[in-house]
Amino acid sequence: MPHSSWPTQGVFREMRVRAREMFNHALLECSIPHAFSRQILCDGRHLRIGKDVYDLDLFERTLVVSIGKAGHSMAEALSNIVDVGLTGIIDCPIVPTAELSGFQYFFGGHPLPNENSLRAGDAILRLVAGASRRTLLVFLISGGASAIAEKPISVGISLDGLIQTYKALVHSGAPIAEINAVRKHLSALKGGRLARAAAPAYQASVLVSDVPQSSPDALASGPTMPDTTTVADCRAIVERYKLLRHFPASVSGLFEHDLLQETPKQGDLAFQYSHYTTVLSNATATNAAVECATLDDFAVEVDNSCDDWDFQRAADHLLGRLRELRHDAPRVCLISGGEVTVKVGTNSGVGGRNQHFALYCAQQIAGENIIVLSAGTDGIDGNSQAAGALVDGTTVERAKQRGFDAATALAQFDSFPLLDAIGDTIVTGPTGNNVRDLRILLAY
Repeated sequence: MPHSSWPTQGVFREMRVRAREMFNHALLECSIPHAFSRQILCDGRHLRIGKDVYDLDLFERTLVVSIGKAGHSMAEALSNIVDVGLTGIIDCPIVPTAELSGFQYFFGGHPLPNENSLRAGDAILRLVAGASRRTLLVFLISGGASAIAEKPISVGISLDGLIQTYKALVHSGAPIAEINAVRKHLSALKGGRLARAAAPAYQASVLVSDVPQSSPDALASGPTMPDTTTVADCRAIVERYKLLRHFPASVSGLFEHDLLQETPKQGDLAFQYSHYTTVLSNATATNAAVECATLDDFAVEVDNSCDDWDFQRAADHLLGRLRELRHDAPRVCLISGGEVTVKVGTNSGVGGRNQHFALYCAQQIAGENIIVLSAGTDGIDGNSQAAGALVDGTTVERAKQRGFDAATALAQFDSFPLLDAIGDTIVTGPTGNNVRDLRILLAY
């Protein structure tokens, strides 16, 4: 039963609905067609992408390479804008309802690469190898492409070895920029190497970003952007998280025998005719949530300072700030974008970082008039079917009544069964997009 100091059930339900509406509004504002219509125009034979204008009559060919979770939806949105037949490659993890004419499709794996990831990597490199100065290459890049399109830098790295390496990196607890720094130096596609392979063609990269704004080249491990990370950075990361023992011999040997090579940096000729436009980022999602919360008469604050923090540290920080805000207003909303990190044990259950974060928060707010929503804009959280979760001051007690213990679920990284059993999961299905996670905390 609710605590006697809690508001009526009507207010309680209203707050849960409000939180979900804010998240849904953010998803709507982050839709690919909506973003492309604002940033990309094609007037006759002139293609404008952001501030850059391309005269299509000057090019013999216009080719498109679309990779990542939004691979299909980005290519579809571009095809609806450009009034000439586009051709190229689309590499995405989900089979679309209908494929676009003129494109070769691959369905690479995520979060771990698969055989199609390698086939896509080979096909992309073959496609761009034929490009000349009279070729316009439009790269459509979204989150998840690090695994979805891949080509190991060494022929000795098998798919199994690649998967083992990816698992070690993802489970290390390292932030995404550090994970991708290592991936870049192990790949023939990443860290600007795709741009080098495509030179001297004109290259326009359209980005849907799922990485921190301070590290744009971490998106998809930066296949078409100058790399800001170095071999020395990789060595430091591998040492910091004690990763060598978890890598296969084909990868650890590259470190042990000093065989890693630097990726192309700013000023490299590979980027002489390259331009980049970010059409969507996590800021789009947070701004949309702020708009919705303001209309609902909440006192609103945005706090992205905990981006890439450990989940527990981030939760304690945000809940502390929320309680401070509640002293000054009857209804407060704290919005936080970006991602938190969770160092997963070897025998983990079903869940993801958002559900793990939310369940931890549920323990801390038991009995309080607080709502916490944490979800991924891609609609996928870890190895579960949920995008995340929406918890409140009754979550732990409701779970207990169903025979679940929150502390045990957290220890076993098994948050999904508990949260799903009590109706606290958020299930959207894959959105075909990804601009990182969104956390919405309400106190009333």
